[in-house]
Amino acid sequence: MANEIIMPKLGVDMQEGEILEWKKAEGDKIEEGDILLEIMSDKTNMELEAEDSGVLLKILHPAGDVVAVTEVIGYIGAEGEKLPDSVGIEQANQPGSSQKASADSLSEDLAPAISQKNDEDDKIRATPAARQLARERGINIKEVSGSGENGRIHKDDVASFNRVRVTPLARKIADDIGVDITGIVGTGVGGKITKKDILAQMTSNEPLSETVSVQKEVVDLPEGVEVIKMSAMRKAISKGMSHSYFTAPTFTLNYDIDMTNLIALRKQLIEPIKAKTGYKVTFTDLIGLAVVKILMKEEHRYLNASLINDGQDIELHHFVNLGIAVGLSDGLVVPVVQEADKMSLSEFVVASKDVIQKAQSGKLRASEMSGSTFSITNLGMFGTKSFNPIINQPNSAILGISATIDTPVAYDGQVVIRPIMGMSLTIDHRLVDGMNGAKFMLDLKALLENPLELLI
Repeated sequence: MANEIIMPKLGVDMQEGEILEWKKAEGDKIEEGDILLEIMSDKTNMELEAEDSGVLLKILHPAGDVVAVTEVIGYIGAEGEKLPDSVGIEQANQPGSSQKASADSLSEDLAPAISQKNDEDDKIRATPAARQLARERGINIKEVSGSGENGRIHKDDVASFNRVRVTPLARKIADDIGVDITGIVGTGVGGKITKKDILAQMTSNEPLSETVSVQKEVVDLPEGVEVIKMSAMRKAISKGMSHSYFTAPTFTLNYDIDMTNLIALRKQLIEPIKAKTGYKVTFTDLIGLAVVKILMKEEHRYLNASLINDGQDIELHHFVNLGIAVGLSDGLVVPVVQEADKMSLSEFVVASKDVIQKAQSGKLRASEMSGSTFSITNLGMFGTKSFNPIINQPNSAILGISATIDTPVAYDGQVVIRPIMGMSLTIDHRLVDGMNGAKFMLDLKALLENPLELLI
């Protein structure tokens, strides 16, 4: 049977993605791991790899289409293999059809037919309890947004699922003009809300024709004032930061770290590490690896945990996927070093440089943007002395790294100048108490001030 290619869900809040470019054409031979296409999520561009080998039998959504997550966008199978009966509609790639029309018509006519595949499809991450409840309630589990790690669907996600069905184009129009889709009766296939339904809602419940455009109120602005449209990345950051700030009761612990020994160690390591990896080891590398080692201690397991099931359960991680915040010209992304706890310093340097460079060039893959268990963010290069970082949900904490400044301190009964770096740990108080956070910081401080253990 032909294997579906689906629009991946790259985060809990991702609802749709835009297809930027197909790297393969219909009829091309595909090997597992080949790059099939490039998509754009809320924050960055991603390359999607093939999960199966075979032939690219069909492209259902061309470049430019905005497609809902988990919707089928193509098929891979054996050469000449018959596609599901529901894929008899050929308008997906007909020349002359506009991108918007293609996205809308496919969402209304094609997607409901091809999304009936068995819920046990292993491309959908869901717990057995979630699948069972979905079957009992007749819910297509592909339509449910998961709150677990990597978008995994839990039973509570199915229980709270709202059956509002809407095409990607209709959702975008509703978001742009501020229409609440709750309560709108859809006229599309299966009751799906379409563009026409959204436009009709803007009048006195009288349907509008497809050619009617929605005009926003024109406001006279004072001289010197300019209004610009918020980018998709900025919207995603705004939504994520607001969710984190207003969901988690947090507090921040500030510590001073004497960097004398870490500076000396880095100087000794620069050439050997560069000869082995081709990269210079940075303080972020050394601090990141130190954080990983401390997190793996049993007494600090809640700093490496997440709340799940609406805060009723704690998900403990016996590994560390370290998120590293990377500032871009138009926003912020947090690429992830997967399984950092299994890495040596050289391996960590290579892995961190790889995901950071991909983040800066907009080439991160889905697996490199999800699954973090703890995050760090560094503003030291800008001279920042202290700050309160906002937690990267669903992490329970985030470490902020500030500038290293020569500072007069008391040392062995004398006032001396030492390089002191500020560190700020923001903690979700629902999971971690002040004493536990302080113990973590004391252990981290001790390791950074006596860093030879990083090499053991």
